[in-house]
Amino acid sequence: MAEQNTILEKLDGLESRYEEVSTLITDPNVIAEQDRYVKLTREYKELGDIMDARKRYIDCLNAIREAKDLLTNESDPDMREMAREELQTNESLQPRIEEEIKLALIPKDPEDAKNVQMEIRAGTGGDEAALFAGDLFQMYKKFCDSKSWSLSVTSASEGAVGGFKEIDFAVSGNGVYGILKYESGVHRVQRVPATETQGRMHTSAATVAVLPEADKFEVNISEGDIKWDTFRSSGAGGQNVNKVESGVRLRYPWKNPNTGETEEILIECTETRDQPKNKERALSRLRTFIYDREHQKYVDDIANRRKSLVSTGDRSAKIRTYNFPQGRVTDHRIGYTTHDLQGFLGGNIQDMIDALTVAENAERMKESEL
Repeated sequence: MAEQNTILEKLDGLESRYEEVSTLITDPNVIAEQDRYVKLTREYKELGDIMDARKRYIDCLNAIREAKDLLTNESDPDMREMAREELQTNESLQPRIEEEIKLALIPKDPEDAKNVQMEIRAGTGGDEAALFAGDLFQMYKKFCDSKSWSLSVTSASEGAVGGFKEIDFAVSGNGVYGILKYESGVHRVQRVPATETQGRMHTSAATVAVLPEADKFEVNISEGDIKWDTFRSSGAGGQNVNKVESGVRLRYPWKNPNTGETEEILIECTETRDQPKNKERALSRLRTFIYDREHQKYVDDIANRRKSLVSTGDRSAKIRTYNFPQGRVTDHRIGYTTHDLQGFLGGNIQDMIDALTVAENAERMKESEL
């Protein structure tokens, strides 16, 4: 009963906050502050779900108590049978609602709802690493398609025999960062490359970085300090490519808050043939880059505090191996293996992400003492 009381105490404490937030989001002054209003409406929805679970939990506990009373005091066989069924149903329901509430009570990462900028870089392994980086990009593209998310390539450098030396792309949709954040780290592949004539197995690697997209009001950029250049795009695309200077390059002097030194950030964007659109996307990447660098200390502090095996934010950690001879994919953080390698590379990565989410939530529950 102590555990029930703990859960109810936590829920009772949130009830007044729910009422407070429901009043705040109707206040014109709050609505005028976009940043605050967005955060409060998100909190209102999350608290609303918890309040719904609280009502179902209390109803369940009451039903159990009433059924036990009936079994103690009632002599009518039909009534006793009904009480037994009611007790059985609600006793099996109780732990499910408790688990739902515990998950809901874990503090949400405010980044989870954001869109992302992703980078895939070929690592050790030469041409084979570039081919593997291309395989990873196709895997994420198919996964994003299955979620009806929008994916747009920002810049790409192709490998000599295919794939990519590096590719940057943006993904937008519902709760993108909360799902894709587990992909940050080193992905390793073991296979006989198409480029290998002797049939020997190679080990290659590619690095994936997943950055939450920065909102305009989160990063202060002095646009007057940006130096812009334009240039002609190269590559396929017809006559327009060589005649119109649609590619943009920005240089921005940024003072690193951790070292105090000023460094120049250089960003190029040739994604569209429309120069204003390329400028807008280059600015978005600049905001995200600065946001990522300025928040790295914050991320490191959280990682150290949580010591999470799942989303440490460490991009140098080897997180996953794709073994072609054995047809398996293994995630080293949680020891999860799937033997459907082709399906996985075909975008069926949700089960792996679900397992990572469960592992991280279990850790966070321990910290929340739930």
